[in-house]
Formats: sequence, structure tokens, C-alpha cells
Amino acid sequence: MELALKEAERAAQSGEVPVGAILILDDGTVVAQDHNRRESDHDPTAHAEMLVIRAASQKLGRWRLTGTTLLVTLEPCIMCAGAIILSRIDRLVFATRDPKAGAVLSLYQALSDDRLNHRVAIHEGLYQQQAQTLLRDFFRARRIKDK
Repeated sequence: MELALKEAERAAQSGEVPVGAILILDDGTVVAQDHNRRESDHDPTAHAEMLVIRAASQKLGRWRLTGTTLLVTLEPCIMCAGAIILSRIDRLVFATRDPKAGAVLSLYQALSDDRLNHRVAIHEGLYQQQAQTLLRDFFRARRIKDK
């Protein structure tokens, strides 16, 4: 999760919402890491999770990402939750909940929906305080700048 937090810091430094993600194999090998790039890429789908899933699929040469864990600093949205399910990631670890858009535990429980063909093990709270601080500081600075 420390690498994901470093990615989130990079996002904040470049004016992006500070979310970072990494995908690791079961043996701990980092396959991909990235951060939000919606502003810089002019792409509404350029969330950290989506970028990491795409990069990992290319690097591993497969779209089924079984045997992997996704670590992300903020609870994934519905788009990212869908991509996690479709890519067959085994585990999700996220630092803090997103009460406005979270689709894992907050607003929806997409990853544990019995109607879908894949369920994901969910762990939350790792480095929660650090992730919350990054987000709070980013949005506080943005509000001051917008005044």
C-alpha cells in the first residue's frame, strides 16, 4: 500500500485527485502501478485502478488476472468495481471508503453480489489515515484555490 500512496501523492502533485493503485501477484511481485490521470489524459476512465488493470493485462499477456491483489488508496467506483470483477482479480485492499462514489462497501456491494459470476475478497483500512489526509489536503487546497 505504500507504493499506492506514493502514486496518490504523484497524482496530487500533478493536479489529479490523489488516488493510487498497484497490482501484485500472489508472491508479492508488483505487476503494475499508477495513479489517477483523468485530467492529464482528458479521459474520464483514467482512474488508477483502470490504468493498472490495463497495464497488468498487457504485461502478463492475459485479461484474467487471477492470482492477483489490487491495492488502492480509495474505495473503487462502480466502473472500477466492474473492471475488477471482469478481470477476475482475487483480492481488493483499499485504504479508505468513498461515501460519495464507493461501489465496494459504501453505496453498492458490487464485489460481493451473488448474482455476478465472480466475487472478490475485500480488505479495508490499510493506511486509512494517510489516504484520508491526502484526500482532505488535496480538496482543501482546491477549495482555497477556487475562491
